Amino acid sequence: MNQSHDKDAALRYDIRLLGRILGDTVRAQEGPAVFDTIESIRQTALRFHRDAEEAARTELETITSTLSKDQAIRIIRAFGYFSHLANIAEDQHHIRRTRVHAAAGTAPRKGTASYALARAKDAGLTRTQIQAFFASALCSPVLTAHPTEIRRQSSIDREIEIAKLLDERDRIEFTPEELVANREALRRAVLTLWQTNILRGTRLRVIDEVANGLSYYDRTFLRELPHFYANLEDHLGAIEQTWGGLPVASFLRVGSWIGGDRDGNPFVTADTLRQALRMQSEHALRFYLEEVHQLGGELSIDGRTAQISQTLRQLALNSPDKLPQRRNEPYRLALTGIYARLATTAWELDELEAPRHAVGEAPAYSTPGEFLQDLDVIAESLSANGSADIARGRLRLLRRAVDVFGFHLASVDLRQNSDVHERVIGELYEVAGASPNYRALTEDARISLLRAEIVTPRPLASMHFAYTGETVAELGVLRAAVDGRRRFGAAAVPHYIISKADGVSDILEVAVLLKEVGLLDAREHRLDIDVVPLFETIDDLRRCGHTMEALFALPEYRRLLVSRGDVQEVMLGYSDSNKDGGYVSSTWELYKAEVALIETFHRHNVRLRLFHGRGGSIGRGGGPSYEAILAQPAGALQGAIRITEQGEVIAAKYSNPEVGRRNLETLAAATLEATLLKPTASAPPAQFLSAMDELSATAYRAYRSLVYEHSGFEDYFRASTVVGEIANLNIGSRPASRTKSTKIEDLRAIPWVFSWAQCRLMLPGWYGFGAAVRAWRAAHPDNGLKILQTMYREWPFFTAMLSNMDMVLAKSDIRIASRYAELVSDVPLRNAIFSRLRAEWTDSVESVLAITEQATLLETNPLLARSIRNRFPYVDPLNHIQIELLRRYRSGDNDEQVVEGIHLTINGIAAGLRNSG
Repeated sequence: MNQSHDKDAALRYDIRLLGRILGDTVRAQEGPAVFDTIESIRQTALRFHRDAEEAARTELETITSTLSKDQAIRIIRAFGYFSHLANIAEDQHHIRRTRVHAAAGTAPRKGTASYALARAKDAGLTRTQIQAFFASALCSPVLTAHPTEIRRQSSIDREIEIAKLLDERDRIEFTPEELVANREALRRAVLTLWQTNILRGTRLRVIDEVANGLSYYDRTFLRELPHFYANLEDHLGAIEQTWGGLPVASFLRVGSWIGGDRDGNPFVTADTLRQALRMQSEHALRFYLEEVHQLGGELSIDGRTAQISQTLRQLALNSPDKLPQRRNEPYRLALTGIYARLATTAWELDELEAPRHAVGEAPAYSTPGEFLQDLDVIAESLSANGSADIARGRLRLLRRAVDVFGFHLASVDLRQNSDVHERVIGELYEVAGASPNYRALTEDARISLLRAEIVTPRPLASMHFAYTGETVAELGVLRAAVDGRRRFGAAAVPHYIISKADGVSDILEVAVLLKEVGLLDAREHRLDIDVVPLFETIDDLRRCGHTMEALFALPEYRRLLVSRGDVQEVMLGYSDSNKDGGYVSSTWELYKAEVALIETFHRHNVRLRLFHGRGGSIGRGGGPSYEAILAQPAGALQGAIRITEQGEVIAAKYSNPEVGRRNLETLAAATLEATLLKPTASAPPAQFLSAMDELSATAYRAYRSLVYEHSGFEDYFRASTVVGEIANLNIGSRPASRTKSTKIEDLRAIPWVFSWAQCRLMLPGWYGFGAAVRAWRAAHPDNGLKILQTMYREWPFFTAMLSNMDMVLAKSDIRIASRYAELVSDVPLRNAIFSRLRAEWTDSVESVLAITEQATLLETNPLLARSIRNRFPYVDPLNHIQIELLRRYRSGDNDEQVVEGIHLTINGIAAGLRNSG
């Protein structure tokens, strides 16, 4: 057995173990006949996958068409749950391998803080340079409620229970009796999972999404982020002695859109924003109250045995705790006083009753900084009097948690579409008599009007006039943000994102709205919140450098930017640009947009902070975060980056605390490397840039000619995918389309990408690349392929792009996609479009293989190839059954079980593909 097989032996064992337990559960619960049918479908699907046999296709159609509705649901659940269990085993294996590597004491691995710091040391970076990075850096994963997570929270909880039981088998040397007990616990957990409804019965409300998001703080963020910082501080001194003791600011923080993202979601209101902010604050304060209570139990130090500082003595004297048994326990006295103040704070901020009554009354903390100061007093007293080791335990982690999470837990971004701002501003001007038809003005005329407004102290709106519901609602949200910042601190709501920003007026409109509620002070030229344009379409990306150039040229805005520390954040949209122009053009235009922004910001002496709106799938900017960050152009990461984490990716990355900490560390490490080690890296050779321009132009034409210019493509898309059925899934509070239009332009990027993943074509992740490479090689017959191969080896951007396509093409299956094409009743249309899809898919696969010099897809990524081998024999059957149920449903059989079966297949396929939305 070779070494790679040895490394995977534990994974194969876990998959077989969970598979056997699931099989036994199915036999016991559903009977041997159902189990035998499952095996028959699996084996036939395997033949179809491997050999594309016509006999296998016919057999699959026969088996699935004869399934009763009840049988179909039982079989779908079995295949779906196997995908979920395989995911658990794989995640556990990643943790296992990470531990093995750490225990071996070998060189730090890529994507870890120690690796990044070791590289920084080798590059000769000084203590001053490292200190400057930590003082000004910001790295922030931002959780969104984008609807690609199909599972119920109850199912996720059961899966976490199974993962913990597998983890125990790695960590603990079991006695025979304990091993039996563990296996019985696994059987109980799998049985409970089998009997738990995986689908939501009702559509999520915004507040449900907030609650779901908060669950990841319990599992991961509240505890693992402080551990990350503790490890980082320890690594600094271990890697370079002169770096020891460096202050590390809390540069890695989690943000959120949940409760503040109004773009296309009418259910996000001022009330939901207030409720979201309050729920977050409650979560933070509950955690602090429990940790302070636990510290009180731990710090039983007798003041007669150990010396204490004078400040600690005073803190103890201030405590309302007058119990005689605590007279000589100064640390406990101090902590009961801190608990009392914290309990008052919780009540005043959130009307939250402390889980344990305080010993007496005490004033509330006015800021998290006051709370942290009291904890610092305890830490300093311990460290100064021979008890530094005690200070490095729970207390160290709590102090960091308070610094990271404050009383607000996470910063909530506001987001709204520029069209809404235009309507609101237009109404404000019209009612005030300042401009009767603002929306008819040219861009220059709008800018002139808005420039004058942001330096005028008087408000546009008046309580003496009536406004439409939309205007009242928008101003109401901003007033709720003002209230939240006053209660929980400025960090509670620090950013305002403008969707579909395509001009300077879009940014100035938001500045005027902020002035209306006091978040922009015209007299002081002060802006209290970041105004962040989101450039989404291909055209917007191409113009974003010019847009920001024109914005910075306005003295009125430039003065406001000084109040923000000369930092301007810009958000780049991966999803809509991909839907607009295809993967190749989107990726290239994003890269060029960053270059243009870097140059523009440098000319104006403004610091650029990029916010990447990435989804889980390749078609929405997904892929490995570490490689994606390092593939940015030099100067793109100036110590700061924000990245959205969406849908099922949140659960995959942060449900397990150990996996969560590793993913957080990877983001931080990549930010450190890209900032400190690539700031002056040379630009790619002109030949590379020219080649990408050619490839992008051809890919764009190929993509647009199919998706937007073929008259029947919209009909083909809706007939051959589950886009209509996805709209009825209870996976989010937001509608699937921005309007009631059925046009692809108006469809949100998430259902667009999700639908193509379900039918296994994955079109948004590759279409156009084959045509682009074919045209390139025809135009450069002598050295065209060699140039592309060199680009792949030497240019991180091109490497990342090809690696992502390698992955998405490996997850696609043209044979299964051909069966979905049969759902299109218009035979000439079906044949015309699918023949183009098949030809382009074949060309794209061949192009990737030729450029990467692989014999098969994923040859250089054996871990993912192994994952696909393990999982897809159980995903493919779900596709075949889904096709049959779609046929029935669209033929008029809208029985509840048919609909449930379709939804269950969507769930199982998404789980098997892992990053499909």
